[in-house]
Amino acid sequence: MKSTDPALRLTGEGLVLREWTDDDLPAMAELFDDPAIAYRTPLASPFDDAAARAYLAAARQARADGLRVQLAITTDGGPPLGEILLIRKAADDPAASLGYSVGAAHRGRRLAARALIVMTDYAHHTAGLPRVTLSIEAGNAASAAVAVAAGYHLTDEPPLDAVNKGRSLALQTWAHERS
Repeated sequence: MKSTDPALRLTGEGLVLREWTDDDLPAMAELFDDPAIAYRTPLASPFDDAAARAYLAAARQARADGLRVQLAITTDGGPPLGEILLIRKAADDPAASLGYSVGAAHRGRRLAARALIVMTDYAHHTAGLPRVTLSIEAGNAASAAVAVAAGYHLTDEPPLDAVNKGRSLALQTWAHERS
């Protein structure tokens, strides 16, 4: 996850997860300018062309710093349908969390679960992380179903209190351990 790493491209589960490019900016605005994504994530809302440019610049910097891997979810390496992220608090942190979002027009195709399976495998077997987690808002049944489909389990850790756009959240921790 260093800036000298070549472009990352992961395949599996009928998907190609690839780095975002400048050509994806219009698609990013289309995918992420969605009330459901605005409600559940810290992404800017409205998510317009300017927000897409800022987001891509921040994603590239975070990748260079070893803090994030943000990949477009595609079926063939072409148009993005969503995003999957691996997030670390520090470049050498052995703990990481994953996140995902899928554009409204592409939901219902198991894209998030399949992308989560591929990224989880990368986290364990390439990045060498023994455990990865998801933070899912209590009551978010759709995201909990994605977690279960990808082999995650709800932990007994106390919920994390967070605030997103002025809304208080209780985030439950879901985990996946390397086998």
